[in-house]
Amino acid sequence: MTEQADRGPKPGAGGPGIAEARRGQMLSAALDVISERGFADTRIADIAERIGISPALVIYYFRTKDQLLTEAIRFYEDAWYAEGKRRMDKLTTAAERIEEFVAMNLLPDSDPDLESNWQLWLDFWVQAARNADVAGVRRKSDERWRDVIVSLVLAGQESGEFVSIDPYPFSIFVSALLDGFTVQIALDDPVVDPVSAFELCMRYIADRLGFGWAPRGRKVARDV
Repeated sequence: MTEQADRGPKPGAGGPGIAEARRGQMLSAALDVISERGFADTRIADIAERIGISPALVIYYFRTKDQLLTEAIRFYEDAWYAEGKRRMDKLTTAAERIEEFVAMNLLPDSDPDLESNWQLWLDFWVQAARNADVAGVRRKSDERWRDVIVSLVLAGQESGEFVSIDPYPFSIFVSALLDGFTVQIALDDPVVDPVSAFELCMRYIADRLGFGWAPRGRKVARDV
């Protein structure tokens, strides 16, 4: 029997629309539970219980807990990038757009669905170090992130707002800088809170790209 036949429609799976909605519920529940308990202490049964379904149905959709983690990360990222595009499309300058990008990475958000969860990313990175499939998702995630930085820099250079630097190594450095701050925030470092991390990162970016920047009293929870 083929794998496709094994994974054909089952009782409770529902039609395409219902299945997609149920899948989204599971991914949202996975993000919540893993964020609260940590990946190691999260069971498939915990996620199923959160939304009142059977563990067997979660396994039917995702097979393993590692796959559920990677799919949950993709689910979160897709929502994050879609909201980021919506916010940046409302801004008029490249400097404002790159500032919003950094803020969305480091400052807590007023939208609970997009609020940064640094512990979740720590779990994701730990699994990526041990699991080749998770590592592949991590690489694609980082490539997507750097591509956004490159596009923001190129747009600012085309508009004359940013100086002419190579955006590709710049994107690597900025992504590593954001990751480093993320780790410090997740570990509750006493000298690296979200606001100070945001300001330090923006000072570096503004200096390298050649535009003026100063803290504007941004609220910690933003509503753009």
